[in-house]
Amino acid sequence: MKVRIDKEDDALHFESVEVEIVESEEASPGGIRDFDAQGQLVGIEILELSKRSTPDKLRRRQFEMT
Repeated sequence: MKVRIDKEDDALHFESVEVEIVESEEASPGGIRDFDAQGQLVGIEILELSKRSTPDKLRRRQFEMT
């Protein structure tokens, strides 16, 4: 799993680096879900990140991956 902030697109991405995204859907305004060929969720994108959080808050976010 890869987590990255794209400043140019103003988005936060959570994505699996091992699979190809074949379909995406907007789950809620500004929230995109990405799926592989088997229909499994492989990524999440949060758009307009600067409207949802401040840079300082983003630096303090903690992500746990197991």
